[in-house]
Amino acid sequence: MEIMTNPAKTIRIGTMIQATAGRAAERIAQLAPLGFESFEPFFWQTTNGQDLAELGKRCRDAIGDRDIVIQAIGMFGNPLEDTPLDRETLQGWKDCIDNAHHFGATVVAGFTGRLRNRPIPESLPRYREVWSELARRAADRGVRIAFENCAMDGNWQSGDWNIAHTPDAWEMMFNETPDEHLGLEWEPCHQLVYLIDPLPQIRQWASRIFHVHGKDATVRWDVIRRHGIFGREPFVHMRTPGFGDSNWTAIISELRLHGYVGCIDIEGWHDPVYRGDLEMTGQMHALRYLKTCRGGEFVPEDGAYEGGDPSLPR
Repeated sequence: MEIMTNPAKTIRIGTMIQATAGRAAERIAQLAPLGFESFEPFFWQTTNGQDLAELGKRCRDAIGDRDIVIQAIGMFGNPLEDTPLDRETLQGWKDCIDNAHHFGATVVAGFTGRLRNRPIPESLPRYREVWSELARRAADRGVRIAFENCAMDGNWQSGDWNIAHTPDAWEMMFNETPDEHLGLEWEPCHQLVYLIDPLPQIRQWASRIFHVHGKDATVRWDVIRRHGIFGREPFVHMRTPGFGDSNWTAIISELRLHGYVGCIDIEGWHDPVYRGDLEMTGQMHALRYLKTCRGGEFVPEDGAYEGGDPSLPR
């Protein structure tokens, strides 16, 4: 990712682009004029045999000379298991790592995988085997790996996709693979789903946050008080930023305080209201909202008073 000359854009606001079906470049060309500052092309379980070097070139050509970057590409699936599609996911990780530079990306993101329907600790030996090798591969290519903190309806005891959805698991994972090239693709949504306060988590884990997803959640406390979290009524809804509970001004400030430089790419398609025909209405609202939470339009300091305005109290 290029060095930014606009200090406000050390944190850029963009969106995710579905790449599995082969039309990522065309979608980028469609959205590029709308004000997005970054894109994250991503694959679900398989790249479908696409030539990623050629796809990366087409994505960058679609951006053209606009001030837009691709910091991360995504590969989401379960690379720890051994069905044919799982093996495609593992190969997809290798291909994404090898070809990230064709997109201009420095991060490849996705799920860790897990041994299906087994407690998280039982996945750790296989996790160490797969991700130690992929971490070395990434380091050799100047790429960092970021695990999304999504449970995919799993929990500590069971699940199909991912072990990297709880801080307890992060501690175990990074003890198994203490490689500086392994970190998190973080977002507050999944923390709220677990009823975790996102802000202290940023302070603790900032050095491991390599990429951020723009997704939020609304916790329905009235439902929790009446039905609990295991009843028939959903106690939380995933939301597009600007419609959920998170204080994104505080989140972005906290990320800045801890030196985060990168992108917040909006993850759509989950909001129960702004979806379908309203999907891009919601995403454009999120784009404007997150830019405001970032501080709004950049105003350069003219340097009139070295060391600050002398009229201000000390």
